[in-house]
Amino acid sequence: MSLSKDSRIGRSAILLVLSDDKSEELEKIKQLDWKCCTGKVGSMEAHKVVAAIETAAKKNEIVETGLYRESHALYHAIIESLHGVTRGQVQLGSMLRTVGLSFAIVRGGTPYENKNEGEWIAVSLYGTIGAPVKGAEHETIGLGVNHI
Repeated sequence: MSLSKDSRIGRSAILLVLSDDKSEELEKIKQLDWKCCTGKVGSMEAHKVVAAIETAAKKNEIVETGLYRESHALYHAIIESLHGVTRGQVQLGSMLRTVGLSFAIVRGGTPYENKNEGEWIAVSLYGTIGAPVKGAEHETIGLGVNHI
């Protein structure tokens, strides 16, 4: 079981969130017949970050609202990406931290050569984290990948 070099959804999600001109990355993802969307969220509360990403995924039909396994996979990809952003402590306001993040969600076909491995979803986050005082933040990034 090996990961196909042409089907790395995590890499695609990171490149999409970091891209200043998203059109090139969006075209590459479209050529693979994958689904994706981007957005922004800022908050002192982790649950608001999760809600914003889940809402974007459902609104853009990345996941089907009525299917638990799809929402569940998305949730775990979000939490994993938040672990990267928050350095393992998925707490914001209670620790006097706030985030300003761009996000990308990519749902890929089959990243493995064996098509029976099924679809996967990736969530990437990039932005700032720090004290809720302008100028008291630094860059941060996170990636979460989960099977559907």
